[in-house]
Amino acid sequence: MRAAAALSVPIAAGSITGHTGIGIEAALGALCGTFVARRGPYRFRLRHMGWATLAGATGFLAGGLAAGNGWVTSAVIVGLAVVSEVISTAGATASAAGLQLLIFAILGAGQPLTSGPVLATGWFLAGAGWAVLLAIAAWPVRATAPERAAVAAVYEQMAAMLAARQWRQTAQARQRLTAALNDAYDALLTARSRLEGRDETYRRLFALLSDATPVIEASVAAIKTRNHTPPHEIDALRAIADAIRANRPLPNPDPGPAPETALGRALRDLCRDGDADTHAPPHTRRSYRERLTTWLDDALGGPATWTHAARLALCIALAEVASRQLDLERSYWVALTVALVLKPDFGSVFARAVLRAGGTVFGVLLGAAVLLIDPRDWALPLAVAILAAPLPLAKERNYGLFSISMTPLVIVLVDLTQAGSASLLSARLIDTILGCAIVLVFGYLCWPDSRRPQLGTQMATATDTVARYAARALAAHPAGHSTLRRTTYRTLSDLRVAAQRLIPEPSRAGRNAAAWWPAIIGLERLTDAITRAALDTPPPTADVDQIVTAIQEIATAIRAERPPADQPLPAEGPLSVVAADIIALRGALRDPLQSY
Repeated sequence: MRAAAALSVPIAAGSITGHTGIGIEAALGALCGTFVARRGPYRFRLRHMGWATLAGATGFLAGGLAAGNGWVTSAVIVGLAVVSEVISTAGATASAAGLQLLIFAILGAGQPLTSGPVLATGWFLAGAGWAVLLAIAAWPVRATAPERAAVAAVYEQMAAMLAARQWRQTAQARQRLTAALNDAYDALLTARSRLEGRDETYRRLFALLSDATPVIEASVAAIKTRNHTPPHEIDALRAIADAIRANRPLPNPDPGPAPETALGRALRDLCRDGDADTHAPPHTRRSYRERLTTWLDDALGGPATWTHAARLALCIALAEVASRQLDLERSYWVALTVALVLKPDFGSVFARAVLRAGGTVFGVLLGAAVLLIDPRDWALPLAVAILAAPLPLAKERNYGLFSISMTPLVIVLVDLTQAGSASLLSARLIDTILGCAIVLVFGYLCWPDSRRPQLGTQMATATDTVARYAARALAAHPAGHSTLRRTTYRTLSDLRVAAQRLIPEPSRAGRNAAAWWPAIIGLERLTDAITRAALDTPPPTADVDQIVTAIQEIATAIRAERPPADQPLPAEGPLSVVAADIIALRGALRDPLQSY
């Protein structure tokens, strides 16, 4: 609804006042805000959308000022591509800002601006501000609702994991629990870090999220023992989630039948102490100079950044050369396709290129059909609203669906002057296919790292993290193991996402990622076994040393590209289950290590 209103209102205002061109310029700004709109805390929305739309406006102005100067225009676009890539290394918000900088620089350079570059940028900012206003309009009345929902989702996903009866459903629920934890920590520790513990509501949410750790550990232990969780404990988790979402006191859990389980004790302790312990984690704010220095070290010192910047600049330059040499009408669509496919915001380059090409075929047909109808007056804002409404949902689901939704919307906004022209259909198809071909050949096939196996190093790093977690969690005095547990599960989540992005690749990297997948699942199971063992009486130190040494040997073997050597493991006792998972992990590593 916000997307439909953000884009249709500027178009409607322009149509009513007889300034359709200005309405389109404002709608482009609203499109920039809609591209980067995200759910979450309102302060985070404002910062994320604000920086991204400012970057989009800067690119729009730079492109508009450079337009019509031949090869100088092309050089400016290539230079902005490099700047865009370097900016993107500073984090998720900077990545979105870098992408908008490049996209709207290309549109500004290729789109005839009714008001001139400077005034058009002002209308662009007005449209972007309208989109941002819609995204944060409920802030005064909803306030902390997004953060409460993020924390409540952690308890809901625990209930879903315990209620699952099949292993596949349990594994999927556990992955959703990890994602919910990541979202909740990001919402509270990142987006709300400026509060520094001064807000009582956020102190409570910090405490409830921190106190979820023993509940999660007890839940994982219950899953590993394959014992069905009593229904009243699952209901208690759901009741806790409802109370957090509604900002009510935590309920008193039903004690249930004796004997009390570990999960039951954790829930009782949570409900007894959760609202009393409202100490926010310490937070030390760094100065802007320190943050800038850290970012410069990461961005300017990383070879991966400059490698991808060179790849993006090369493809944008080839798109500009091809467009000018082939004398393509509205040639900016080729460079726009390259930017959307090659920017590192959506996963696999190969999969994006294929999905972009396939999605654009349907999108162009839809957009051309709308323009062939030549909507006028009230029909134009209505058409824009209908096309904009699916965009946020499609962006979260699939890049092909995103292309299908985005393409007709952009066509209607930037090619409205060609309404009624049948040649638009073939022109957009040719431009898109040419852009995807440039990316596949010069941005993918010509770069060895696109097809080289990439998961080995990440797998070894994750295994080292699991070894450190095992040493800390299984120690007699496991101080700080909860923080390390969170780090371990986040690392495993990142590893799983990296594998899922590589699997669609048709090259050796894709086949290698598929071979690593069973080992990644085995490493997750091993971590769960360690979490369960950490709840029991501390095991003998000698057994812990054997477990840690065996896991470290696996990490060393992965880096050396050889099968891991057999290490002595506890045959019985509390760590025998952990030892069994280590043996299973060794077996799962056989195929990927042989594929080198």
